[in-house]
Amino acid sequence: MTIYRLFEEPVFPDPEEADPDGLLAVGGDLSPQRLLNAYANGIFPWYAENSPILWWSTNPRLALVPSELHVPRSLRRVINRGTFSFTLDTRFEAVIRRCACCPRPEQEGTWIVDEMIEAYTALHRLGYAHSVEAWQGSDLVGGLYGVSLGSIFYGESMFYNVPDASKAAFAVFVEQLRKWGFTLIDCQQTTRHLLRFGAREFQRFRFMAMVREGMNAPTLEGVWRFDNQA
Repeated sequence: MTIYRLFEEPVFPDPEEADPDGLLAVGGDLSPQRLLNAYANGIFPWYAENSPILWWSTNPRLALVPSELHVPRSLRRVINRGTFSFTLDTRFEAVIRRCACCPRPEQEGTWIVDEMIEAYTALHRLGYAHSVEAWQGSDLVGGLYGVSLGSIFYGESMFYNVPDASKAAFAVFVEQLRKWGFTLIDCQQTTRHLLRFGAREFQRFRFMAMVREGMNAPTLEGVWRFDNQA
């Protein structure tokens, strides 16, 4: 199995060339053009500190169709009680840094290294990367971030300091994306709580067909706000 080395030109090999674990290529950089080209082809970077940049196209791929969102009754009660308030794109850098610091089971350190924080913050300034914030009063207690292209949102990571904060933020956000006509949310890795939200595993050929279709839609660029957010 060939693992491709990337150089200056921000192009990628066919995702079908990835190895059985999903590793497709190594090297390159995290320039905005390369990152956008990667997401437009269902590819994402994921690597550890002191490692070269690794590019992945996993198979199968977990993704959520917004119309298939399932919100557990207990979480719906949390949302309806107004336990949290939610905003979009008000604290992007704080969210990504909290995600980088968030402890994860069976994982030492973080894959959200400083280079990635700088790269995605640059994408945010360009209007392609977005954050969701969950608040209790004036305290930022949960959130998530990702990249938007066409009618697809590519989720990257989430964090919480208070139970249910990130789950509630995700549920409210998916409902907003559905209203905006988004067709798919890429979840990258399969987790139990995303499966409970209604996410499904798609074989690569099906996932890529949905990506290509989604890229035909215009990208909602700029600063996002919830419909009910001033």
